[in-house]
Order: sequence, then structure tokens, then C-alpha cells
Amino acid sequence: MNRNLWLLAICQALLLTNNIIFIAINGLIGLSLAPLGWMATLPVMAYVVGGALSTPLVARTQSAWGRKVSFQIGLVVALVSALACAYAVMAHSFWLLVAATIVAGYYNANGQLYRFAAAELSEPSYREKAISLVLAGGLVGAVIGPNIATRTKTLTETPFVGAYLALAVVAVISMVLMARMQFPPVPPKVAGDPKGRPLSLIMRQPIFIVSTLGAALGYGVMNLLMAATPLAMQVCELPFEDTAFVLQWHVIGMFAPGFFTGHLIRRFGTLQIMAVGVVLNLLCIVIALSGVELHQFVIALFLLGIGWNFLFTGATTLSLKSYRPEEKDRAQAAINFCVFAVMAVTSFASGALVTTQGWRLLNLGSLVPVTLTAAALGWLAWRVATRREPAL
Repeated sequence: MNRNLWLLAICQALLLTNNIIFIAINGLIGLSLAPLGWMATLPVMAYVVGGALSTPLVARTQSAWGRKVSFQIGLVVALVSALACAYAVMAHSFWLLVAATIVAGYYNANGQLYRFAAAELSEPSYREKAISLVLAGGLVGAVIGPNIATRTKTLTETPFVGAYLALAVVAVISMVLMARMQFPPVPPKVAGDPKGRPLSLIMRQPIFIVSTLGAALGYGVMNLLMAATPLAMQVCELPFEDTAFVLQWHVIGMFAPGFFTGHLIRRFGTLQIMAVGVVLNLLCIVIALSGVELHQFVIALFLLGIGWNFLFTGATTLSLKSYRPEEKDRAQAAINFCVFAVMAVTSFASGALVTTQGWRLLNLGSLVPVTLTAAALGWLAWRVATRREPAL
């Protein structure tokens, strides 16, 4: 770990502080402001829709101006959108809140590239651990995010406005940290430089397909259940403090394994660790179906977090083998677009399902993407075993 990686890990922590607060409060605020109950998670969905729509623009800014400038632009957007969300809640404007969170998605799209930047800031032999440890920075967000949401809930006369104002402060802190970082310079564009393969060709590779499915569906299952949890717990008449506690342990599960996931990948293999992530997702669903007491929410969401970590870290590591350096901006944008697209669908589906069909059906439905992920991993493992693909 060098100085730049430590600073990047802190920025990752602050990104997750932003994300976990949005997850914790946007659905609840949406439920109080939305014209219809099934629209409650639209402010959550808007955040990832904004990220999906922003991926092409982020790819262009990263290519033209480099990591640092693009990341700083994202943080400016984070500051402005947090203030806009605060105003929307004070004005009791549901659609303004949705619009503000769409804009905030640009910051999320930038932040999703922190993990790829980690690989560039480390030695090639350390890439798996660098990705894993920078993602582990989200552990700090797991601790401070729910606490900020809880402590600032009644800071102003209108509930939760204080949480958005706190996120504006978080964005300013991130700007200061990012200003102190050094990234590899953007190579000057020279006529005759290799352009790389067409994106369509990159995306047809089995390794790219499986790594993208692992990242997108792993994130989708996690988002489907996490976004619905505050609403499900409110239906079960559990207090907001319990909801914050559950989300805190969920995000601890997401990022605490980052201290050793990279080591596990190097020792046992990428596909094996991703397969363990699938098994943990299945255990999460089994426990969630067993009841709706506080301890069942805590254990299920904790296992869901660990499963996401194994799948997402493994998928990111696997994807590095599917593109060349000159292709990275296009390939990474395509991966993140798929992740955001699946997250957008699951954010909407979580609110619609939990408010109309209930927590049990929502969990049963999540078995579909988990099964698809397992099938994709089995397919790639078969191709490697039969030497249709190089050893991973």
C-alpha cells in the first residue's frame, strides 16, 4: 500500500458513506413524498439510473483529462446534488428529489472506477490485493454512514435534511483528499497509436461476459435486497435505529473481507472465490425466508454483504484479463454500464415487490439472478478445464 492507495481507500470510504446514506433514507423519504406507494424507491433507482446514463460521459472525461480531473468533477457534482436533495426534501418535492439523485449518479459512476484506478497505482503482482484493500475502505463508510443518517435525522425541522447537508461536507473532504493524490499521467495522443479492438469484440469474450455478469448480477442481488430492507423493516414496525444497525452490518460484510479477499483470490483462484460468493447469497436468502426478526435481518444482510464482496472483487480481477491498456476506458465503461443498468432495474423492483408482494416473494425472486451467476461461473470453469480458455 502506497500513499496514493491509502488516499484512494479513504475516498472509497466516503463514496460508500454517500451511497449507504442514500440507501438508508431515500426509500423512506420517497415513501413519505411519493404520489403512490410503489414509487417509494424511485429516488434510490434514480441514483443508479444517473450512474448508468453517466458512464459514457465519464469514460470520455477519463480518457481526455485523466483519472484525477474526472474524479474531481464527480465530487463537485456530489456537492451540488447533495444540496439539491436537501432543498427538495425541505420543499416536499418528490420529483425534484428524483432529479437531484439522477444528477448524483454522475459521482457514483466516477466512484465505481476507484477500484480500477487502484490496479493502476500498484505493482502488477499486487493488483488483486490493491483492488481488495481499496474496496475495504468502504468499511469506514459502513460505520459512519448509518451513524450520520441516525444522528442527523432530526438535526433540522424537516427530517433527514441534515443527512444531505452532511453529505455535502463529505464531498468537500473528498475533494481535499483527491487534490493530494497523484495518478499516472495521461499519455499524449499520437497518430498511429494502437486503438485496440472494437468494443463488440471485447464484449464477446467469455471472460468479459462472465466477469460482467458476476459484477452486475452480484450487485443486482445485493441491491434488490438491501434497497428493500428499510421498507420491509418499517412494515415489520422495527425502528429506524434498527434499520441503520442492519445496514451497518451489511456494509461491514461488504467491505471487511477486503482485507483478505485479494489474498484468497491469489491462493484459491478467482472463479472459486466467486463461487463462494454465490453460496453466501443462497444462505442469505434462506435466512431471510426463515423470519422477520431483527437478528434474521442482521445475519441475512451480513452474509449478503460478504457474498457481494467475493463476487465483485473476483469479477473486477477477472475483467482485467479481458482488455488491453488502450482499451480500458471503453471496457470499464461497458462493465459499469451493465452494473448500473441491473442496479436500476433491481432498485425499482425492490420497492414495487416489497410494497405489493412482500419480503418473502422478493427473496424468492432473487434466486433467479443467483442461479444465472452460478451457471455463468460453471460455464467458464468448464471452458478453462477443457482448455478452450487459458488458465485463470
